[in-house]
Amino acid sequence: MKILVCISHVPDTTSKINFTDNNTKFDTNGVQFVINPNDEFGLTRAMWFKEKQGAHITVVNVGLQDTESTLRKALAIGADAAIRVNTTATDGYSVARQIAKVVEDGGFDLVIAGRESIDYNGGMVPGMIAALTQMNFVNKCIGLEIHDQNVKAIREIDGGKETLATTLPLVVGGQKGLVEERDLRIPNMRGIMMARQKPLTVVDPIDTEPQTTSVSFEKPAPKGAVKLVAPDNLDALIDLLHNEAKVI
Repeated sequence: MKILVCISHVPDTTSKINFTDNNTKFDTNGVQFVINPNDEFGLTRAMWFKEKQGAHITVVNVGLQDTESTLRKALAIGADAAIRVNTTATDGYSVARQIAKVVEDGGFDLVIAGRESIDYNGGMVPGMIAALTQMNFVNKCIGLEIHDQNVKAIREIDGGKETLATTLPLVVGGQKGLVEERDLRIPNMRGIMMARQKPLTVVDPIDTEPQTTSVSFEKPAPKGAVKLVAPDNLDALIDLLHNEAKVI
């Protein structure tokens, strides 16, 4: 089984975010980048298929040379090969087009992507890849078992879970639950050394036009001051809720 795991290069959630050029571009200065958490769950699940069923894992990213450190971390975790599509990730559609071309050229049986990245939270790419490649698609996937060409998948729905039966080839939009956080893998020294010898192929992008553009960015408004009320002063609490918060 050939597995392609999509890897987004995203800011660490502890990084301080700023914008430049009149709030139209993200400022990368001083920002630590990591594997998108939803993608990391998918990569860990792919590792299970590698260890139990002998699957071959390729990771892919659409980005410029600065994203290669994130791909190398994925290789150190245990992926067999990496592909970088040498273009800026402009919007979900253009990223999906580039990855769909990689899928078609590589003949992959299973594509695992995070259901969304934690930077833009678009949630578009996995579904678009499935549509462009005409592969089956399961989003918000929290359970995945594969035997030969048959797939049992569990996905999160409002108020519960849904169990699905489908077949390969398949695109999965994964998230926490596909594996648990305690199962995530940290690269060890041996993995880091081996990653340097694994192939990282840079491919030219195909021509595609972005379908969306970012007009501007803005941070959430700062939180207001907190007023503390003594637990035995209910009259003051009611007054604040009624006259200031206006919720009663």
